[in-house]
Amino acid sequence: MTRERDGVSDPVPPRAERPGGETSRKLGIVAGGGKLPRRVVDRCLSEGRPFFVFVIENAAEPGLFDDVPHMPIRLGAAGAYLKRAKEEGIQDLVMVGPVTRPSLPAMRPDATALKVLTRIGARALGDDGLLRAVIGYFEREHGWRIVGVDTLLTDMSPEPGQLGAHAPDAGALSDVARGQEVLAALAKADVGQAVVVQEGLVLGVEAIEGTDSLIARCAGLRREGAGGVLVKFAKQGQEMRADRPTLGPRTVEGARDAGLSGIAVEARRTLLVDRERMVEIADAAGMFLVAVDPSADA
Repeated sequence: MTRERDGVSDPVPPRAERPGGETSRKLGIVAGGGKLPRRVVDRCLSEGRPFFVFVIENAAEPGLFDDVPHMPIRLGAAGAYLKRAKEEGIQDLVMVGPVTRPSLPAMRPDATALKVLTRIGARALGDDGLLRAVIGYFEREHGWRIVGVDTLLTDMSPEPGQLGAHAPDAGALSDVARGQEVLAALAKADVGQAVVVQEGLVLGVEAIEGTDSLIARCAGLRREGAGGVLVKFAKQGQEMRADRPTLGPRTVEGARDAGLSGIAVEARRTLLVDRERMVEIADAAGMFLVAVDPSADA
């Protein structure tokens, strides 16, 4: 058996059945931006798992799913999306890839979306609250099992420790600890997963703009001295099935260009897309890249 992509046929490995027959359950992939959604598709292809991709307009990369079963969806067009999901016999659902949350008018919700948003109510004030409410709705009303991308791509979250050739010095470690404190405080307000700290000063906090834009903004705010540190951790109590912290080579390049001295991520909970390339960029720039266990003793 072969599959064809970009005009090249390559063999599909035999199905690797997980315990409980997981690969027989049809997976709905709600695809946002970046390459990670395609990695989930390729994993399904390699395992012979049935799947269908819902491609979020203005978020997913154009053409990335042209060779597989898919349907473009508008965030506010919930009725059409739910109808197709039922027709496809979706059993499990994964949400993967960043999506910029639009305003309500820009979303143009249909009758089904308005019904869902009305049920959610005040819980939708923050990103995590919205995701929790939407996931709860899917599970209660439609019987889908929502799964995290980490259950499908099991080799992308680092264990604690130094990932590249360079280690943070005492000052950088102090900034990492300061960043953790700030993120822990912000978690109560359901705001952001990342912060940039330089010599104890908070240069910027991630909001709706995303991590890469945060880094670019902080480039012009750096003071003389040590370069500063990007700290990216999951919010405490975060709904990890839909919004797991994710970094890739572009973020490392942005940190390099902004003059940062390194990046600290949360061990076992942050997804690193193309880790080898991330380490290569960091090493060449003299930056450190570390995974931190927040539960470890200081």
